[in-house]
Amino acid sequence: MKTAFVKGPSSVEVVESTISKLAPGEILVKMQSCGICGSDVEKVFGKYGQPSMRLGHEPAGIIIAVGDKISEFKVGDRVFTHHHVPCYSCHFCVHGNETMCQRYSDSNLNPCGLSEEYIVPEWNVSHGGVLKIPDHMSFDEAAMIEPLACCVRAWNKFSHRLGDSAAIFGTGPTGVMHAMIAQSNGFSQVFCFDVNDFRLDFARQLGALPLKSGSENSIETLTSNTQGHGVDVSIIATSHLGAITDAIACTRKGGTIILFGVPTKGATMNIDMSIIYAKELTLVPTYAASDIDTKQALELIATGKVDVKKLITHRYSLAESQKAFEHAHTGQNAMKIIIHS
Repeated sequence: MKTAFVKGPSSVEVVESTISKLAPGEILVKMQSCGICGSDVEKVFGKYGQPSMRLGHEPAGIIIAVGDKISEFKVGDRVFTHHHVPCYSCHFCVHGNETMCQRYSDSNLNPCGLSEEYIVPEWNVSHGGVLKIPDHMSFDEAAMIEPLACCVRAWNKFSHRLGDSAAIFGTGPTGVMHAMIAQSNGFSQVFCFDVNDFRLDFARQLGALPLKSGSENSIETLTSNTQGHGVDVSIIATSHLGAITDAIACTRKGGTIILFGVPTKGATMNIDMSIIYAKELTLVPTYAASDIDTKQALELIATGKVDVKKLITHRYSLAESQKAFEHAHTGQNAMKIIIHS
C-alpha cells in the first residue's frame, strides 16, 4: 500500500509500506479522505514544535477488518478516526486538560492517516477515538471533523454572548471555521485578517468583514466599527507572531485573546505586559482536540450548523501528495485541500 512520509525539508515521499498483523483490539481502515492541516505543512516546510512527524491526522474511511475483540464496529462501517486519545482519568484529564494527558500523544494511527490503509490502535478504539459517521455525511466532510474539533475546543475555553464581536487573525481553513462558529453563535460582527486576497474575499462571501493584516487602517476600521472599544475576542489562527501584537491592539478591555495557531519551534516575541495588565486581557492557548470536542464537531457538521463543504477548494490523490503540500504551503487560491486514497 502507499503511504506519505516526510522525506526531508520541503519534501514529501509516497512509498510502498506494509501493514502489521491486526491485533485483537484493533481495526483496519481504508482511507477515503484526509485533510492537510497547517501543522502537517509545518512538519514539511517549517520547524514543527511537537514530537510527532507523522502526516495526516484528519482521516475518514471505511473499516475493512476488525480484531477478534471488536464488537462495536464491523466491516463496512463509515468512520472518522482520531489520531490521539487521552485516558480521561489522570490529573490533567479530570481538570479538563485532556490534550495534556501523557497518553494523548502515545496513541497514533499506524503508519499514519495519509496512507491507503491504516490501523487504529486498541487504545484509540476503546477510548472513543472512532466515530461512526451518518450516511448523509461525505468522507470529505468527515475529514473536517478533527480541525473543526480543535476550533470547538478553543471556543469552549472562553465565555461569549449573543451579539459579541470577534477578530480572526489568519483566514485559512481553521480561521474561516472560527468565523463560521462565531456566526453560528450569534456574533454581530466578525473581522477576518489576512494578507491573502483570495482568502479575504472568501471570508467576505461568508459575511465577515475582511481586513488586510499589518495595516494601521485595518485596525482603525475595526476600532471605528466597534464603537472604539475593540472586539470581545480575538483568535490567532496563524503562526505569525505579529498577529498577537495586532490582537492586543484590537481586543477590548477585559477581552480575550485565543492563541490557536501553531507557532514555529523557538519562536519568541516582545510583549509590553503593561498593556496586558492595564487592559485586563486574558490570553488563552489551546492545543489540539479531545474526543469530547470531536463529538461536538461531528454534530455541528451533521446538523449543518457549520457547513464545512464550502471550505474544500482542491482535491489531490495520495500519489500527488508533494504537489498537494506545495499548494497548501503557498495557499494560492486555496482554502482546504483534501487528499483522496
